[in-house]
Amino acid sequence: MPKRVLTGLVVSDKGEKTVVVNVERKVKHPLYGKIIRRSKKYHAHDEGNEYKAGETVRIEETAPISKLKTWKVVGRVNTHVTPERIDVDA
Repeated sequence: MPKRVLTGLVVSDKGEKTVVVNVERKVKHPLYGKIIRRSKKYHAHDEGNEYKAGETVRIEETAPISKLKTWKVVGRVNTHVTPERIDVDA
């Protein structure tokens, strides 16, 4: 069975070798049909303590590491790409 990979936002990096990742998904309401947001927090293993709060990361399902941790951080998602400023003399 393939491992699940999710993308989410790091909301806490206070634990040793652990980050808390908030994964948000959009689902259709069964009765009203409106698209609503559902979110869940996952504790993920971060071996080098390299990910900080506010970063968007990918997490992958693993064998249980501790009571709460069954995910590990795979890497960052490049979402904050800023184009260079171009000055055009007219």
